[in-house]
Amino acid sequence: MAPDDGIVLKLRAEDGEDLAVVSACLQDALVPVRDFAYVPQDRAFVFVANRFRWESGLQPAPGETGFQRILCGITFREVTAVSYFGFRRSEGGRILSLLAIRPENGIIHLEFSGAAAIRLKVARIFCHAKDIGEPWPTPWQPRHDVDERA
Repeated sequence: MAPDDGIVLKLRAEDGEDLAVVSACLQDALVPVRDFAYVPQDRAFVFVANRFRWESGLQPAPGETGFQRILCGITFREVTAVSYFGFRRSEGGRILSLLAIRPENGIIHLEFSGAAAIRLKVARIFCHAKDIGEPWPTPWQPRHDVDERA
């Protein structure tokens, strides 16, 4: 696994199936609370995530330092309201680990470990995700306990 294998994630989601792909690619992304922003005049919710590069494989190549992470910009459009659960916006330095993104009847749920969540009320599903910059090595692969989401 080379430090830069040329893979740049660039996704657009317009329905639940598309959003499931975005969710899978962003699973275990780390996001500081200060990096979430709702821009009501643009009807947009944006954030930058420190994304684990699952597409690079689950085992590092022999002689390589480990796995990779990369910054990824995520934008949800057509957002009419945002609600935060399980954390305060004033906890800017707190880092949340994204578990899943799920649509449900005009709502997009961003679910994080530790029972934190963000609920986006949307007119429709319209999301973009794009990698930013170069990946960097990390020796740690995310792991999940069976009862983590309970």
